[in-house]
Parts: sequence; structure tokens; C-alpha cells
Amino acid sequence: MNVPVILLVLAVLCCFWNIATSVRIYDFLRRRGVKASFFWLRVMAPKYAHQYKKMTAAESGTPGPLWLQWIVSINLAWVFALIALFVHFA
Repeated sequence: MNVPVILLVLAVLCCFWNIATSVRIYDFLRRRGVKASFFWLRVMAPKYAHQYKKMTAAESGTPGPLWLQWIVSINLAWVFALIALFVHFA
């Protein structure tokens, strides 16, 4: 396997990680009585993540662990994808 393919696989895995984290955030909000739509989850994921951050920060003083997972996973997906494109076309 070449490097761009490996990097793209890592980007896809990070996307799955982000989706799983988004579903967990959705479930957290739903259990706390916040109206959240599973149908619109991919569109509303940033809003839900920020709501999660505000709620957990208000309760414990720090953002919950899912906030960091959500941020890291989406950013790693972008980084891996961009590096893969750069390596492929360089």
C-alpha cells in the first residue's frame, strides 16, 4: 500500500470515530431533555457538540470528554485527507 491510501484510510476511520461521537453526544442531549433530531444529526452535529460543551461545562466546570473526542476526530480526518492529497499530487 502506498502512503496516500494509508492516510485516506486513517481519514475515513477518523470520520467513523466522529460519527460515533456525534451519536453519543446526541444521546447525551436527548437524555437531558434537549430536543435533538437524529435525522438531522450530520447537519446539526456542530450545534449539538457546542450544546454538549456548554451543558457539561455548566455541570462540572470543564467540557465533557466527548467534546474533545469530537474536535480531535474531525480535525484529524481533515489533516489526514489533506496530507494524503498533498502526498498524492506532490
